[in-house]
Amino acid sequence: MFLSMFIGSKFSRAKERNKLVSFISFSSTIGIAVGVAVIIIGLSAMNGFERELENRVLSVIPQAEIEGVRAPIDDWHQIVRIANKNKEVKAAAPYVRFTALLERGSKLKAVEVRSVDADFERAVSSLSNYVDKDAWQNFRAGENQIILGKGVADKLNVKVGDSVTVLIPPAGSNANELQLSSPKRVRLKVTGLLSLGGQIDHGLVLIPLEDGQQYLNIGKGVTGISLKVSSVFEADRIVREVGVNVPIYAYLKSWKEKYGFLHHDIQMVRTIMYLVMVLVIGVASFNIVSTLMMAVKDRASDIAILRTMGASDGLIKRIFVWYGVLSGVLGSLIGSVVGVTVAFNLTPIIKGIEALVGHQFLSGDIYFIDFLPSQVAWPDVFLVSGTAITLSLLATWYPASRASHLNPATVLSAK
Repeated sequence: MFLSMFIGSKFSRAKERNKLVSFISFSSTIGIAVGVAVIIIGLSAMNGFERELENRVLSVIPQAEIEGVRAPIDDWHQIVRIANKNKEVKAAAPYVRFTALLERGSKLKAVEVRSVDADFERAVSSLSNYVDKDAWQNFRAGENQIILGKGVADKLNVKVGDSVTVLIPPAGSNANELQLSSPKRVRLKVTGLLSLGGQIDHGLVLIPLEDGQQYLNIGKGVTGISLKVSSVFEADRIVREVGVNVPIYAYLKSWKEKYGFLHHDIQMVRTIMYLVMVLVIGVASFNIVSTLMMAVKDRASDIAILRTMGASDGLIKRIFVWYGVLSGVLGSLIGSVVGVTVAFNLTPIIKGIEALVGHQFLSGDIYFIDFLPSQVAWPDVFLVSGTAITLSLLATWYPASRASHLNPATVLSAK
């Protein structure tokens, strides 16, 4: 085994008599390297999107919700107690939600207004991590304050300290009455910005819970209860279990209704990339077949000499197996190093390209994040590298068999 590896490595490093053999051998190695690098970068990007979905988006939006059907929930404290009895519910918080228009000069922006209690909300979401610390600590009712998503603030061209007008539809009106009723106008001061870096920034604003109740004239009632659960991917099941014990008619919702397709798409793209990985690396690896076939012809005299010195068929076969595998190993190592290096720096690289061309590839008002994330998963790196080496090994089998069946007498007599 060591002798065959030694001779195979000598053959792979030695200068070929035929320049075409050297070129094809080099191109097959580079092809494997490029294939491995691209797949590692692509899988790392998919890992990054999944991480941002779970750690950023799902930590901010309600993971599950219990929302009143016919009217606001008046005795929401009872619903919170019922929810907290479930062992898979970590926390529950009330909220008031409605749609409104923000007005700043001649500019208008439709937004979702979410009224929350800062203490309750801190237990069910990570909103406070993306808002200025002082703004969140001073987030209380009766002071006419509002926290804008950064995308909303940019759209209206406002900053912290400015004021905006909120146009709120009259509560309890039907469609016909809305045509005759003017919206309630409330002047609020911007005390902070919500900077998540994505679609949520462009459509969400926050106000204190009691202010929202006052604006909608619903007394102490709330629109619904948001839940934080132990397993986000089981949120729909958990909220149904809680809903069985709720004594009111309520909608039972989970994050999957709005963002479930994103997680499904990420998993689907990951599966497709695994298939593409096999195809891309397979095509590159099977260039080794043509390389070895030409190398066998180029090294025919060397093979004949080895056979006259007593080399067995198995030794000759193993020599050319190692010849091809070493090309695959070299390409895999180069591709892994390049792929991992680029994947670790993918976000700043893409931001640099965006700054250079003057165009943002992921717009925050369209996508759930406005940057290209990346997370290197070492099992993916080992899987891609191992696949490249395995396919290289398979590609060597037929040329190596042909080399082992060369007749030394025929070769040497031709010389």
